[in-house]
Amino acid sequence: MLKLLRKSKTYPSKTRITQVPNEEKYDNAFINTFDITSDQLKSLKYQDVEAWDSVGHMSLIAALEDSFDVMLDTDDIIDFSSYDVGKGILRKYDIEL
Repeated sequence: MLKLLRKSKTYPSKTRITQVPNEEKYDNAFINTFDITSDQLKSLKYQDVEAWDSVGHMSLIAALEDSFDVMLDTDDIIDFSSYDVGKGILRKYDIEL
């Protein structure tokens, strides 16, 4: 005997998805990777905090690449030496902060 299955109707969720602003994504990558506060960001440079060592640097790069769906060039990864320098590097990838 052939059974007919009735497809259930699905309705769009009433949950509204909001996009996180780029600057917030950028800040969160630093805050979450290095366990710092937003007050520390503006003047932050490589090795200013213990967590921003070579391993922390690659963790930050991975977080940024995931957040912005980009693949940074090796030279850009090496040159990424501060919070401010990083903003300039991301502009090369058409990411406005």
